[in-house]
Amino acid sequence: MGVDYYKILQVDRNAKDDDLKKAYRKLAMKWHPDKNPNNKKEAEAKFKQISEAYDVLSDPQKRAVYDQYGEEGLKGQVPPPGAGGFSGGPEAGGPTSFRFSTRSPDDIFSEFFGFSGFGGMGDFGHGASRAGGSGFPRGMFGDDIFASFRGGAGEGSVAAPRKGAAIERTLPCSLEDLYKGTTKKMKISRDVTDSSGQRDIRCHYLSKVPVFDGVQDDTWRPTTVEEILTIEIKPGWKKGTKITFPEKGNEQRGVIPSDLIFIIDEKPHSLFKRDGNDLIVTQKISLVEALTGYTAQLTTLDGRNLTVPINSIISPTYEEVVKGEGMPIPKEPSKRGNLRIKFNIKFPTRLTSEQKTGIKRLLTSS
Repeated sequence: MGVDYYKILQVDRNAKDDDLKKAYRKLAMKWHPDKNPNNKKEAEAKFKQISEAYDVLSDPQKRAVYDQYGEEGLKGQVPPPGAGGFSGGPEAGGPTSFRFSTRSPDDIFSEFFGFSGFGGMGDFGHGASRAGGSGFPRGMFGDDIFASFRGGAGEGSVAAPRKGAAIERTLPCSLEDLYKGTTKKMKISRDVTDSSGQRDIRCHYLSKVPVFDGVQDDTWRPTTVEEILTIEIKPGWKKGTKITFPEKGNEQRGVIPSDLIFIIDEKPHSLFKRDGNDLIVTQKISLVEALTGYTAQLTTLDGRNLTVPINSIISPTYEEVVKGEGMPIPKEPSKRGNLRIKFNIKFPTRLTSEQKTGIKRLLTSS
């Protein structure tokens, strides 16, 4: 038989008109070249096959010829039965063959999705299609019909499928996670189409009760699946960083599924605060330590013990800067920000007369 149109449309040989429409709707939307910019050649070939299969099987006369004689019958190798006075052999005065016209894929698509009804789809024996003849027409990439599919407007236009609004979820991360980097696993639950393509609507993301977005039909029963998403947290990422998983959200008929976006949020840390690429830590010291010298001891976010001797006089506004001990810089992995040590100086609540005299004498002599 050559090309198996039933196999191309993924239907059985007893498929009814509604089965053909559903199969064509699903496959045409999936393989339209405008939806496959990174795989256009394969998409063009598949889209053409799908359109040709639907054109033949949706037309009773073409389908009858195809079922009896196969693809060769459609190409004129045998006369079609009852073809409007064109049946019969030479002895009957009729032609010895008849070739069915091949309509362009964009004509079929535009009529299916953009025009009311399905009249004229059995365009039998009338020559080339109105949009540019057989094969892939100019309309696939340039005429008014497919310009409207890509977002234009006009009579009979097919609106470009809109994409659902992005779904955003907060992803809390500890400062240690953002300092060292980590991998997080997120479990999501969503509704998807089944393998036969008999439903193409998904419930709202993470909805516990299916929401059919206004469509209540026995054909559309979403199947809930669970999926584990892996999120690689890079060292140095900041609050507000977005990680996008394309088309992992909800879907409606004719709507491209929403993107699922995780947004990094930073959990408060008990010791460190972040300021851009810098880390800030505050240590409590006495007035004596502030005046006579102090050694800061702390544990870094990656577990190292850090000792920082400070020989300068520490004033209330003094900061000790330790270069390269801050947060990693994502765009320059070999570099880090700084660690800034601030001080909370504990002043005595009262002094005796002798202490005051001694302090005055020491400070005056200096």
